[in-house]
Amino acid sequence: MVKACPQRRLCDRDMPGSLLTVARGLHCRHANLAYLAILAVLFAPASPAQQAFPVKPVRIVVSAAAGTGLDATTRLIAPKLSDYWKQPLVIDNRQGLIANSTVAKATPDGYTLLFVSGSIAVRHVMFSNLPYDTLKDFAGVTELYSANNVVVVGTGMGVKTVKDLVAYAQARPGKIFFASPVAGGMDHMNSERFRIAAGVKAQHVSYKGSGEALVEVAAGRAHFTVVSVLVAQSLINDGKVVPLMQRFPVLPGVPLIADVLPEWTLVGASSVFAPAGTPLPLRQQIARDIARVLRLPDLKERLDSVGIHVTTTTPEEHERKLRADIAVFAKVMKAIGLKSN
Repeated sequence: MVKACPQRRLCDRDMPGSLLTVARGLHCRHANLAYLAILAVLFAPASPAQQAFPVKPVRIVVSAAAGTGLDATTRLIAPKLSDYWKQPLVIDNRQGLIANSTVAKATPDGYTLLFVSGSIAVRHVMFSNLPYDTLKDFAGVTELYSANNVVVVGTGMGVKTVKDLVAYAQARPGKIFFASPVAGGMDHMNSERFRIAAGVKAQHVSYKGSGEALVEVAAGRAHFTVVSVLVAQSLINDGKVVPLMQRFPVLPGVPLIADVLPEWTLVGASSVFAPAGTPLPLRQQIARDIARVLRLPDLKERLDSVGIHVTTTTPEEHERKLRADIAVFAKVMKAIGLKSN
């Protein structure tokens, strides 16, 4: 028979009714220990994934220089996301490898995010000595958008269609050049894929940026390039370069790539990564919040007007697409004879 506890009244008085029934069947000392254990569970600090987010400023590390397409688009998105989160967003532009390394080493709490183009997949294939592991040091959050790529040629060539460009190249073997920013970059890889799909024999010339590549095409020193409409639109409007086909229907009268050259599917989208170890529920929340912001009518209309096609995903889908893009770029490198450095 269990003896009555001399402190029974204290135990009963201090315990909530839901716990009292359990506690009364135990020795008083054991009851107090059980009570404390249950309280520890009930009032334990929430895990990072359960806490409200964000409760302080969020740092967005942009893996591109200020004034580039990725930077410009990020600065359209950031104010809307800041309003939604009711927290400041600090935009930090850094050179690609430095930006990626910075985020790879950051605390995995959601307060440091990487905004990066599809070049992150290209770098994984191109370089064997990166200061980070693309597949191990990052956790996918969401894709952001796909740019409206356009193939343009110089006006002095007399070329109006892709078929014209193929004929032009065939009549000048070894004398055709195509321009892209950064050898081994995403635009270079997509240009190579266009050249292969269209059957155009041309030599690659690398420039510092897409703007410089466009100027060279307009001047006739290079024959074609593949860039975003956002970058090329002013030269197209001024009649200094001729658009042959576009990814999305933004430029009036310019045919779609899917209709002209369906075998050429562009890969690589701008996206968001967090440091590896960032909890999946938190990444899912951030992805949902970004998707809500990108669906705001005024922002969507502005992005659509420059050919920015929103392609948000779940974190799991984002990571699968990253691996698929890496596989595509690896095939391109093999086809053109490029090797990892």
